[in-house]
Amino acid sequence: MNTPDPMALLERVVARMPDPVGREQASLLETELAATHGVAHAVVVSSGTAALHTALVARGIGEGDEVLLPALTVIMTVAAVVQARAHPVFVDAGPDGEPLDLADAASKITPRTRAVLPVHLGGQCGDLDALAELAASAQLDLIEDACQAHGSRYHGRLLGTIGRAGCFSLKDGKLISSGEGGYLLTDDPDLAARATAFQSHWQIPAAGEPALSRLGTNYRLAEPLAALARVSLAGFDERLARRRHAASRLIDLVGDVPGLIPILATSGEQPNGYSALWRILLPEPRRLCRRLAEVGVINSVGTFDLRAAHLHPACRPLHPASCPRAAHAADCLLAVPVPDDDTRLTEIATLIRTEISAW
Repeated sequence: MNTPDPMALLERVVARMPDPVGREQASLLETELAATHGVAHAVVVSSGTAALHTALVARGIGEGDEVLLPALTVIMTVAAVVQARAHPVFVDAGPDGEPLDLADAASKITPRTRAVLPVHLGGQCGDLDALAELAASAQLDLIEDACQAHGSRYHGRLLGTIGRAGCFSLKDGKLISSGEGGYLLTDDPDLAARATAFQSHWQIPAAGEPALSRLGTNYRLAEPLAALARVSLAGFDERLARRRHAASRLIDLVGDVPGLIPILATSGEQPNGYSALWRILLPEPRRLCRRLAEVGVINSVGTFDLRAAHLHPACRPLHPASCPRAAHAADCLLAVPVPDDDTRLTEIATLIRTEISAW
């Protein structure tokens, strides 16, 4: 893919902004995203959360329905399910650290369950084949939260293209970014049409449902952001290779430190290097993560307060069941987003080694 000149592209976008129905860049971005991921349809929206919400609504999931999702997830995934008026049912982590325990998931399927929503934190997914088999056997939609998994593969297939739909973020820091934004991928033409209608107040009708015959919302991606995302997408392959190399290098630079165990990809996984991942085997791991954040090591627990969703204050009104393995996994997780800068990698590795050794 040729890389567009960002300044020329933005000048073109600004010149066309008086057009009340202009959607040139968003449409081009959708075509390019679909081609890059090898799927039939892409729908761009205003955020990764919006992509998840839109995918659920486009599948008719709503009031009275249940969605299974890992307790070890970010709060934005939970928010999307609640925004769809469905009920999130949290599934515990597996006994060996798997992101989602299949036996627990199977035990929580009820007649109201409509979908299972795996979350590929750090660009990793665990045993997605077994989860897909469980979903198929129970006639559930598999909708992937791939917001951190651009370019990650599972047995050769891109994450976000394995389920009924895959949802991605374009927020800054992602491997494809426009500052803010998101998109969903699908091979289902009906889902794509309903998603397109929903994200623009149903002004663009889906088949058999005339324009404005349903309530939608404004999840449109602004044209300047779509243009920036096209520039980012054009350099994606190179950025993906750099990120994978940087993640591997950071783990190597940290090396063997007592109490810190790298979390490696499972069989069939090829992560994108979004984060370098370790398991902490030291006392008070959450406080240690906060200490690392204080000295400049950005990490999911210490910086962003990642915790098992059933323990999140915002989830208390949902009356969630306890998921103790997920709580332990979150507490012991060190997930460090990886920069491209080699000098910064060395600085981060030194800080991690120093703080862990002193703990």
